[in-house]
Amino acid sequence: MPIYSSYRMRNIFKNNNKKTTLKRFVLKRLPYYIVPNIVFNTVIAYASFNKLGYTCLFEGEQSVARLTLPMALFLPFIITLDIIKRTIQATEQGTLDLVLDGSLIKNKFMLQMSIINGLSTFILVLIVMLGAQLTLPAHYKLNATIMACLDGLLAAILSVVFTYQPIRKLKKHMFKSVKIPVTG
Repeated sequence: MPIYSSYRMRNIFKNNNKKTTLKRFVLKRLPYYIVPNIVFNTVIAYASFNKLGYTCLFEGEQSVARLTLPMALFLPFIITLDIIKRTIQATEQGTLDLVLDGSLIKNKFMLQMSIINGLSTFILVLIVMLGAQLTLPAHYKLNATIMACLDGLLAAILSVVFTYQPIRKLKKHMFKSVKIPVTG
């Protein structure tokens, strides 16, 4: 059993009583969503598109839609599910300064929010891509490097949006925890 100095023990006990705010909790989680999504989505897109030197939106062996549409569906779904799950766990463990409403059906809420976010983002990205396809000339080739960077940028935007948006929805079911002094 390790021996701790009194200073260290005092800090251990002090930090156990300290609760974090929801804003700080989300800011701590944000890099875990942004950095890997930017890196993986940019590198995978660049490696796929670089084989041909160019790419198209919907046509060809390595189209932009082939990588972007699944990302637009699954990235919001997974991030929403994960951030809500972690926030609920933090409130249940008492590490957040908020308390969850007892009437909230947690699993149903997580699944509904994840499906709505995934499908709405998928549809929005699909509409934008179809609009771009209709405005571009026939057989137009897109720069592979630029499209890979745009794919990474989209992943970053989706990571930020779907880290904060579910928390805003969940916040409606949360309230500040108040310690009531007991006199007697």
